[in-house]
Amino acid sequence: MKTAGTTLRDRLIKSLSHAEVYPAKVDKSPDTFRELISVSHLLKCWEKRQKTIKVVDGHFPLSTTKLFEQDFITIGLLRPPVQRTLSFLRHQKLWVSADKDKSLEEIYDDPVRFHGTVRNHMTRMFGMTWQQMYGNDGVWSHTKDNQRLLENAKAGLKSLDFIGLQPEFEIFWREFASAMDFDPSLSRILNKSPHEAAPPHLIERIKDDNKLDFKLYRYAQNLVRERRMAGKEA
Repeated sequence: MKTAGTTLRDRLIKSLSHAEVYPAKVDKSPDTFRELISVSHLLKCWEKRQKTIKVVDGHFPLSTTKLFEQDFITIGLLRPPVQRTLSFLRHQKLWVSADKDKSLEEIYDDPVRFHGTVRNHMTRMFGMTWQQMYGNDGVWSHTKDNQRLLENAKAGLKSLDFIGLQPEFEIFWREFASAMDFDPSLSRILNKSPHEAAPPHLIERIKDDNKLDFKLYRYAQNLVRERRMAGKEA
């Protein structure tokens, strides 16, 4: 589970190899982006290439790890909710041909994407149980926005081996790379979608629709700060 995805993926590939980071070219699906979000597709590829794959990269619920018969080192990178949502909308407009002439708000209003990859997305990805997400193949699973989901997500964050914040990506990378014996000095590759300004009323809608994500992000900020302080004291 992560944001700042292209930058992190690029550095993992440089630290390992293309074949060792899922999805590689051989894992690609004819359906757009399916290899990045479909749990069933991941499991099929894992069955074929588990001896080669060392990193699973994609938008998969944290509970996906429970479907594998081995332990994982888990990584989470979180982004401020408004910025995360706008980045996703701009990315869709850039890469999905049917969206090229749509406004950001028109893409936001698509109910499939709104409930799958927009509404409290980070909370759902960290808080969903494997039973909840398995039937609908991952991100498309519908879950209710409630306190229980948020508490599950907080527990999920706390269980991560490494957690970082997108605005502090370089700090996160240095800490993670040093722990994994990777090169902490790898240069940054920026992945910026064309910047189309969002109307103020859309930003207000994003804030209203992602209240759990705002709470989770604040929790993540405190958790990152606590771990860094503990590391300095050790």
